[in-house]
Amino acid sequence: MSKVVYVALGSNLAEPFRQLRSAKLELENMGKLRGYSSLYRTAPVGGPTGQDDYLNAVVKLEPAAHYDPHSFLADLHAIERRHGRTRLERWGARTLDLDILAWGDDVIEQQSLSVPHPRMLERAFVLVPLCELEPAWTHPVTGQKVCELVAELDISGIVKTNLAW
Repeated sequence: MSKVVYVALGSNLAEPFRQLRSAKLELENMGKLRGYSSLYRTAPVGGPTGQDDYLNAVVKLEPAAHYDPHSFLADLHAIERRHGRTRLERWGARTLDLDILAWGDDVIEQQSLSVPHPRMLERAFVLVPLCELEPAWTHPVTGQKVCELVAELDISGIVKTNLAW
């Protein structure tokens, strides 16, 4: 069995619901989809003021055998570009953001890739959907369960939507 990968999805431009649904379909072409969270409306964190709320989710998949973390990330970036993503401003509004949260239990610290995602522990908009999807998931560095991590964060700006994939 291949490694299980968790990918965070986010969008706050150009019909975010449509962006995430389309991205989920493209992710299904990269391996076997093993699950996905609900869609959450979240307040922007960091970046310029005046941004619209984001729509966020997490998917779990078993990547196709030919993938390694770097080639997988390259394909995530290609999906973002197809959705009109431009990287002009850090933490700015975006049509689509796809991040590798975890690649199995691997710990990767390289200039081009850090896994588990280095800022996920402080991002409730990532941890809340991950907790819903995989409550037993344990961070490979800290040893903490994801739902324990959620309990330590302010989740007041995160609202589970009724939107269906």
